[in-house]
Amino acid sequence: MESGEAIDNRLFVLILQHPQEKKETLATASLTVAMLRRAKLVVGLSWPNLGRALGRPADSRRWAVLYLGSARPRAFGLQSDVVALDRRGQPAANQEEMLRDLDGAILLDGSWSEAKSLWWRNPWLLKLRRLVLDPQRPSHYNRLRREPRREALSTIEAAAQVLRQLEASPAAADALLAALDRLIAAQRRPAQDAVSA
Repeated sequence: MESGEAIDNRLFVLILQHPQEKKETLATASLTVAMLRRAKLVVGLSWPNLGRALGRPADSRRWAVLYLGSARPRAFGLQSDVVALDRRGQPAANQEEMLRDLDGAILLDGSWSEAKSLWWRNPWLLKLRRLVLDPQRPSHYNRLRREPRREALSTIEAAAQVLRQLEASPAAADALLAALDRLIAAQRRPAQDAVSA
């Protein structure tokens, strides 16, 4: 991918960002949207429905949301970084069917408590298919900003996990993670320079 060229992702990524997260210096939502051809970032606390958040009509049956539930997919023998849940919050019996034919995925951007606030303020999210992350490796982002739970990844890492699972090519996921590594390196460089001075 050339510098400045957007990644041609198939799955649309809609990021709902809590207003407080905009003030975070290490926020990754803007970077994620800037890198993906099919992505949008909206800031706020609530929207009446998916179409209003997205800015165009959309079939909620063909969308998924990264869910904040407490399901532990590995306890059910599933070895996937992204797992679809049923309405009871348990891993769906037919993972392939639940992950097929999605038009888009919604990520909630903010601290853990801010993301929970977005979830509860937008009841229309309950109509979407639910996905949970169950990453096999710890967050890269933990080197800069502590995450409260293993599955609480940065927005850019969450987008990469979802795209890796649902896109035919890993190119989008690889590019997003490479951008995160560059961001981490840039943030650590001033601290290392201060120590050596």
